[in-house]
Amino acid sequence: MEPVDMNSEELMRTIDMICQSKVEEFRLIGYEYVTTVDIWNCVSSKYEKDGLPSLHKLVNDILSLKATALMNYMTISAYKGSPFG
Repeated sequence: MEPVDMNSEELMRTIDMICQSKVEEFRLIGYEYVTTVDIWNCVSSKYEKDGLPSLHKLVNDILSLKATALMNYMTISAYKGSPFG
């Protein structure tokens, strides 16, 4: 299997689409105000030191994100004075 060759715009569109899927999942369980930006900021915060991982790792990290992990991230960000980002 050959690696997927995407430019950064295509990658961000793909990430946004996957984050939107996760937002819809969270809304089904009662988290009505979660956005794609919230999801991406939470997941991408793990990549600050080493940069973006491979696409399959990104997809896995987004789709396996638990509501409690997102809420913890948003709470800590709020304490730090950051608007979740």
